[in-house]
Order: sequence, then C-alpha cells, then structure tokens
Amino acid sequence: MKLILAAVVALAPIVAITPIMAKDNENAKRLDAAAVVFSEVMATPDKGIPRELLEHAHCIVIVPELKTAAFIVGGKYGKGYLSCRNKVGAGWSAPGTVRIEGGSVGFQIGGSSTDLILLVMNESGANKLLSNKFTLGAEGSVAAGPVGRTATAQTDAQLKAEILSWSRSQGLFAGVALEGATLRGDNDDNAEIYGKKLHNREIVSTRRRIPPAAAKLINMLDKYSAREEKSGSGQ
Repeated sequence: MKLILAAVVALAPIVAITPIMAKDNENAKRLDAAAVVFSEVMATPDKGIPRELLEHAHCIVIVPELKTAAFIVGGKYGKGYLSCRNKVGAGWSAPGTVRIEGGSVGFQIGGSSTDLILLVMNESGANKLLSNKFTLGAEGSVAAGPVGRTATAQTDAQLKAEILSWSRSQGLFAGVALEGATLRGDNDDNAEIYGKKLHNREIVSTRRRIPPAAAKLINMLDKYSAREEKSGSGQ
C-alpha cells in the first residue's frame, strides 16, 4: 500500500504538467515552422527578401500557415512570432508571440495556406508593433515589400513605409498589401513559452534568454543579418 501511494505521489507532478507540455509542443512546432519559412525564403536570393532590408530592419514578424477560411469569414488569421533588435545590426531578441485578425491579404485569398513576413523598418513602427494592439495601414504605414537581391528598385512608398510585407502562397513569394488587419501580442502563448505572462515589449527590451524551441529561428535570423556576415569575414 505504501509503495502504491508513493508511486501516485511521484506521478502527480507529471500528470499536472502534461497539459502545459502539450501547449508548449504547439508553440515549438509553430516556432520551427516559422524558422523553416524564413530559411526557405532567404535561401533563394533572386526571389527572397532583399538582404539590405533585413540588415536595416528593427523587427521582424513571421506568421506561418495562415488559413484561407479565416480570410473569407474575417476571423482569426493565425499566430506567429516577432523578434527585434536594440540597434540595427545587433543580434535578434528572444521571440514574442503575435496573432493577426481581420483585414485582407490580397491575392492570397483562394490559396490553401499563406506564410506572412513583415519587416518593421524604424523605431516608430517598432513601438507600434510592441503596443497592445494596432491596425496595419491605419496606425502604421505598410507597403508591399520588394523581392530580389537588392532594394534599389524600391518606390518612395517602400522607402518611407514603417512596415514592409511579403507573403507566400502555393509556392509564390511576393510583396503584398496588407491593410486593416489587427496585430496584437498573445500573453497566454508567451506564458507557455516563458513560464509567466509577459508583454512582447518586456521580452524584447530585457534581452530575455532565448528558449531552446526558438533557437533555430533566431539562428536563422542571425545567419542572414549583417552581424553574421561580418563575424564570418574575420573582420
């Protein structure tokens, strides 16, 4: 009887944390998907995000596998992650979670799923991104991002925009207008990753330790940043 009771007591903590572990697995899979999306896009320089833009970006948002049903009914698009830098050229922060709701994503309606990438190009845009909630296009200027090796073909709108946006659907990657969608942090998902509810601004500004599940994503961001190139050149 004592042995049975001891076994029950020993197993109790495992049973108690099982739901949390299941939720963590969901975030881990999504973080991995975000890393895969970014690496696949950047692995094709002639068709990806210009390296110059990434090197000068203050923050990045990656939302993998947005579902078209959400677009059609105007419901929740999906979830993803943001990372920021204290200064341009510095390393990327631990990720905060985001969700996108409402709005329109142009030609992606009708596709089976869509991957979305946003680059926030200045401090003003970063402050809006890290607020509780803001609407793309209304509270922050957003333009379709250029595709290719260089950013020399950018229009004035692209140069002045706080946020540049791209999406990939059915193998096609292109800049896309993203208007009217709301972007907000997800404190519950942050709690599942970090063990307590945190605002995205807290995660970014305190340079919180990068969770193991996010290491692949942050390594990919660093790989394609100016810092990685300089360190690899021996300068």
